[in-house]
Amino acid sequence: MTNSQHPAPYSGTLFFDVNETLLDTAELNQVVAQRLGDRPERAEAWFTSLLHYSLVESVTDSWHTFGDIAEAVLEMTAARYGITLPTNVAPLAEIIAAMPAHPDVTDGLTGLQQQGFTLVALTNSSSALAEKQLRSSGLIQLFTRILSVEQLQVYKPDMTVYPWAMKEMGKPVSECMMVAAHGWDVGGAKRAGMKTAFVTRKGQALYPLAPAPDLVVSDIGALAVEIKPFC
Repeated sequence: MTNSQHPAPYSGTLFFDVNETLLDTAELNQVVAQRLGDRPERAEAWFTSLLHYSLVESVTDSWHTFGDIAEAVLEMTAARYGITLPTNVAPLAEIIAAMPAHPDVTDGLTGLQQQGFTLVALTNSSSALAEKQLRSSGLIQLFTRILSVEQLQVYKPDMTVYPWAMKEMGKPVSECMMVAAHGWDVGGAKRAGMKTAFVTRKGQALYPLAPAPDLVVSDIGALAVEIKPFC
């Protein structure tokens, strides 16, 4: 199922969020839930706090990698619920690095590439982690560039990220679209002047106070159908 309001034909550079948009976080959530007393709702609280504290880092002019913040927030969440975390377990960054692609992603990205779009990963993961993620999921060959906010040391949706990404690719804003499953990400990109596509992954919703995206699609395969390049 797709939903769009008068989508204009479009060609150019597509910037993709990685975590949740392209990669399935189900196994990561299961691991976190197990470490927090086998309670899935606590894993949800952890992930929400992970996004929250990544933004706290940005607004307080601090910087730690996404993996480091994930571990710190796990400790905070465990303390909140009186949980003693297990020892001698794999770091969360290793689990994040091995997350698989959603079933629709490989074919969807391939279709977009075949239509002539330039595909760029724009992620809050560190450069090293993002490369591991895309290599492990079998997606790396589909991307022209991997851009990490690590180079700016601020996290999306900080408004410096999107203009920087477009400048890195040498593209005008009129030729750029951000694709993400997070309302805050497409909202930030839209305010930066980019076209945007929101992917309705399970549990995700648009932020009602942000500008509406240009496209709303169920998955990357649907995006490849809905988005039409200029002739």
